[in-house]
Amino acid sequence: MKTLTKHCVAAGLLLGAVAAPVAATETIKAVVIDGYPARALWVKEFTNFFIPEVDKRLAESGQYEMDWQESYGGTIVKPKGVLEGIKLGLGDIGIVTTIFHNSKLPSQALSAVTPFVAADSRAVAKAVDEIAKEFPAMQAEFDAQDQVYLATGVVLDTYQIFSRDAVSSLADLEGAKVAGAGMNLRYLEGIDGAAGVRGGLTDFYNMLQTGLVDYAMLWPEAAKTFKIAEVAPYMLKVDIGAVNSKTITVNKRYWSKLPDEVKTVLQDVAVAYRDHVASIAMDRAQESRDAYVEAGGTIVEVSAADREAWANAMPNVAHEWATTLNDAGQPGSEMLTAYMDKLKAAGFVPVVDWAAGAP
Repeated sequence: MKTLTKHCVAAGLLLGAVAAPVAATETIKAVVIDGYPARALWVKEFTNFFIPEVDKRLAESGQYEMDWQESYGGTIVKPKGVLEGIKLGLGDIGIVTTIFHNSKLPSQALSAVTPFVAADSRAVAKAVDEIAKEFPAMQAEFDAQDQVYLATGVVLDTYQIFSRDAVSSLADLEGAKVAGAGMNLRYLEGIDGAAGVRGGLTDFYNMLQTGLVDYAMLWPEAAKTFKIAEVAPYMLKVDIGAVNSKTITVNKRYWSKLPDEVKTVLQDVAVAYRDHVASIAMDRAQESRDAYVEAGGTIVEVSAADREAWANAMPNVAHEWATTLNDAGQPGSEMLTAYMDKLKAAGFVPVVDWAAGAP
């Protein structure tokens, strides 16, 4: 009788275990936006790396899964409209091209105001992202746009000059019209008669083809992707430097509703994405230069004397940047010094030490 009772109790426990409800996985919708096309490096890797990595990490606990809805190439916003789109809630997660928003995101111009220092996307991405997390001022700029900062992205190994006509030295740029975006147009102020013409990466092909500009500042991987060799078959290798231009952000209202586990995964994967994209940019740098030549392009390396002359002829935009932030009550000089110290500690020797004598 006792044995029968034990079996009945065991069977009851087993049935109870089978009947116990299993915790359901919560599905969280996430609309990702960027105005650039899916073929752009950072967009492609968001699809191929960021999203699968988030899914993989969330699957470890099984409590949450994401329902990703990706909208690129102007479907929801144009390239310059991501910051406003995320602010308005047109997307939940965005890849903001920060160089279009110097007035709203002034501290994001840190690497842009310090050219001729490091032609290495990995080092610049890490340094800027560390500054963003060490100095609250940088993240506060995104907070003012109703967004949460996740990580900085650097997608270019270094800016170069692409030309419609044969080019051999810095003197060829005198009196020329040069396409650029954001702060890099200030670099031209040290070249006699050169005029910057603002445009986006997707505009440069037509700007060169129609003769609106003679030159364009961009990087080899982008030149390959957008077939720049067809309209600008000469590249002046000047190694102006890598610049952070992408930031992963999340709508603040959307963020506030996310479970802590999902927030942590998004933050961690954003840093992994930062390093992943920067590494790809460096890996593809030589491949892209080779592809440019195969497509009919010619690469001319500028002399060290020309490069130094250009850097020294420029206005000290780094000091201007730091002063503007200082006057607004932000630690501009401290951020500039910390950034330069990080790159010098990483082994880079600047043509100009922009932090020297910082205001």
